[in-house]
Amino acid sequence: MARWLLVLVVAAGIYFFYGFIVPVLAALVIGFASWPLYEKFLTFIGSRRTLGASIAIAFIVAFIVGPISMALSYAIAEFGIWVKWLVKVNKVGAETPAWIANLPSIGPNLSELWTQHLGQPGAFNELGAVFGSNIGNISKTVLAAGGTAFSLALSLLFMLITLFFVYRNGASIATQVNKVGEFVLPGKWERFSGVVPATISSTVTGMTVIAIGEGIVLGIAYWLAGAPSPITLGVLTAFMALIPGGAPLSFTLVSMYLVGSGAPMAGTALFVWGAVELFIVDKTLRPKLVGGPIKLPFLPTFFGLIGGVKTMGFLGLFLGPVLMALLVAIWREWVREIEIEQNETTMKEGE
Repeated sequence: MARWLLVLVVAAGIYFFYGFIVPVLAALVIGFASWPLYEKFLTFIGSRRTLGASIAIAFIVAFIVGPISMALSYAIAEFGIWVKWLVKVNKVGAETPAWIANLPSIGPNLSELWTQHLGQPGAFNELGAVFGSNIGNISKTVLAAGGTAFSLALSLLFMLITLFFVYRNGASIATQVNKVGEFVLPGKWERFSGVVPATISSTVTGMTVIAIGEGIVLGIAYWLAGAPSPITLGVLTAFMALIPGGAPLSFTLVSMYLVGSGAPMAGTALFVWGAVELFIVDKTLRPKLVGGPIKLPFLPTFFGLIGGVKTMGFLGLFLGPVLMALLVAIWREWVREIEIEQNETTMKEGE
């Protein structure tokens, strides 16, 4: 009866706190990834855990708020430029850009659509009528977007609160988890317990290093190929490189732009260089950096990234490879035990 009661309590806890699983996992990922550096900082301030956790959270908030503020200011400035351009287009019309008209195969069709909708003055009056007739749907969409933003803000706040307690009580929590793990898996837990933090730390670090490296390398390639704003495109490529398929999409679009702008050699060379660089990274660096001590091969790493993104969104980029690393570790442990048993049986038969 007590066991069934315990099962019901656990089920109720999972039901009520299901919505907070993602922020808790995000806090654990950040905590595991930054724990070695945090321990050094904790030693520097005299092992005052509450103070150390508070300062660490302040640094993380600054790290999150700073880039977001810069991105928002840049986006607002770009939005203002777009608004001025749209007002001008609505007033006098706009010719089809040469790089769109020169795109292979689809250029003429896109040029015709551009001339039809944006080439004449007052092009947005018709769109305004469409927006006016669908104002109800637009308002619902805006309200839904506002609710999503509020939910994301709450998740971020809950993640920061959880991360504070991870930093402050991480050592005691790890001790309790190790006791339970050793009770459940006697003799094996010690090997598995070292895999999780090392795998998370190496996965986060490896993916960050790869994304920054691809942003720098492709940014230089954009500059050499003559693409506009190579620094901005390099930064966007670095962010896109965190997502499976993001880097190839980035340099493919830039290559298409160069081809349409009358630089087919530069666009083709950029595409070839991006494909070769991505192949080298995915075949050599990514399996070595992502997965930690497990040293995941390419296929499990790829499945972990795609499956993680599909099930958990951005956070799945880091949790997917970690889960695959744990599965590979369990599989190798089973294989090792089978080999040991087979060797012992062979030795007994030989005697």
